[in-house]
Amino acid sequence: MAIKRFWVIAFRDLIRNKRRTLLTLLAVTLGMMVLIMMSGFVTGIVADGLRENIRLNTGHIQLRDDTYEIEKLSLLSRDLLQDSDTLTAQAEALSEVQSAAPVLWTSGVLSTMRESTGLQVTGIDPADDFHAPVRDGMVAGEYLAADSRGQILLGERLANDMDIAVGERVSLTMGNADGQVNEDIFTVVGLFNTGILSYDQNTVIMPLAQAQAFTNSGNRASSIILLLNDQEDTAKVAAALQGTGLQILTWEDLNAILLTLMEQAGALYYILYVIVILVVAVLIANTLLMSVFERTRELGILASLGMKGRQIMLMVLFEAVILALMGVATGLVLGAGFVSYLSRVGLQFSAEAMGSVEGLAIGSKLYPAFAPGEAVTLSILMFFIISLVSIYPAWYASRLEPVKAMHAQ
Repeated sequence: MAIKRFWVIAFRDLIRNKRRTLLTLLAVTLGMMVLIMMSGFVTGIVADGLRENIRLNTGHIQLRDDTYEIEKLSLLSRDLLQDSDTLTAQAEALSEVQSAAPVLWTSGVLSTMRESTGLQVTGIDPADDFHAPVRDGMVAGEYLAADSRGQILLGERLANDMDIAVGERVSLTMGNADGQVNEDIFTVVGLFNTGILSYDQNTVIMPLAQAQAFTNSGNRASSIILLLNDQEDTAKVAAALQGTGLQILTWEDLNAILLTLMEQAGALYYILYVIVILVVAVLIANTLLMSVFERTRELGILASLGMKGRQIMLMVLFEAVILALMGVATGLVLGAGFVSYLSRVGLQFSAEAMGSVEGLAIGSKLYPAFAPGEAVTLSILMFFIISLVSIYPAWYASRLEPVKAMHAQ
């Protein structure tokens, strides 16, 4: 019997019981939609987290002294870049570099008459492009000037938590390069909101020159953060800046924990994907098995008329293939459309929920992203597993004894 004929018979068998077939197709479609949406959500989190971390924290490349440890935020002379101005100029001379921003990091305690909190103090060159998210995120007061003295910026959420208003004077305590503790009074001249709660709640910003003077660090810097015009040039720029006593950390190095976490989470999600697929596949197998039980007498007649067991098996398998193809295709189209819509409007979460994710720069609004490669992989996986579990009902149908099957009720 021609293969085309099997397709026709399988299709006719399916439309006999339209309600059951439609419900089964709906299950496959919804299962495929869930897979595409889960994939888009994970892809969006990874992309957003990495992009925001690069934009706000790490840049594409960082230059540090080879003894500097970010966890300690050391201000010791031996741990800082000794000639940050020369290194910055050298980096900016490369055509691939969009921005080279020297920064000075230290820990500090911000205090008012009501309360105090520990946080990170960052000295920046206010004019540098790397700090555009802060500059563009100003919501009150004014941005810093390079020669500002006694002035700082706070995140809007930090200011709200501590009930600090623009123009208010606060106490800031920091260590210095001599191992001593300095305390002074600063005026809050502006509030910023970058959209990343973990950053806005834990950062005080002041001009680099003021931070260097206050900590007795001279013209030294903790790091020089580079933004590139094209992320693909990272290795090329890193090679060009190699020097003695210098750490050159790429965005992969700086986001290693995030990338590892997302890789592990991706493996976990694939386990969930397989569970969803198996649920759908078992439903398909159950539908086909019930169909075989209902048509036992009919299958016995076909076998008595000369249809071979492998042909009966193929006919039942084709029913599963039709259900899988139609359900996967429909679910893929609907899932991709829904994810594409959400990629434009985003999914809003509470700032508190997203701010609880430590060490990950994620905004309160997430944008899922459709991943064509992963969608194809999930579609093939769904089709393959459905086809695989459908072998049993097809095999069962092929093993029916014609005489017994013809007398079945």
